[in-house]
Amino acid sequence: MGKRYFCDYCDRSFQDNLHNRKKHLNGVQHLRAKRLWYDLFRDAAAILQEEQTKKPCRKFLQTGQCDFGSNCRFSHMTEQDLEKLSAQVQGEQRLKELRQEGADVPPGTIEDWLEKRAKRLSAAQSN
Repeated sequence: MGKRYFCDYCDRSFQDNLHNRKKHLNGVQHLRAKRLWYDLFRDAAAILQEEQTKKPCRKFLQTGQCDFGSNCRFSHMTEQDLEKLSAQVQGEQRLKELRQEGADVPPGTIEDWLEKRAKRLSAAQSN
C-alpha cells in the first residue's frame, strides 16, 4: 500500500510522495490550519495590537456571524472584549515587572481563587 503522510495541522493523511506532499503543504487549507494552530499560542499583547488596528466587521456586529470567519480582515471583537484583553495585557505586564524585580509572585490571583471556591461551594450544595 505504501507509506502515508499524516498532517497534524489538517488532521488528515495521504499517500506520501514528493508531489502529494508539496501540493498539500502549499495548499490553502493547510496554510489556514497551520496559521490557526500558531495563533493559539500568540500572546495577548500581539492580539490586542492587531485587533486595535482593524476596523469592526459590520456583518459580524449586525448578525453575530461572518461568512469569512477567522479569515476576515475586519475585527470580530466587541468593545467589552477589547477592554478585557487590554486588562489581561496590563496584568501580564505587571506580573512580568514583579518577576523582574525579584518579588515572590504566587500563581493565580485572589479573583481566580474566589471563583474556584464559589464553584466548589455551589457544587457541594447541589450534591
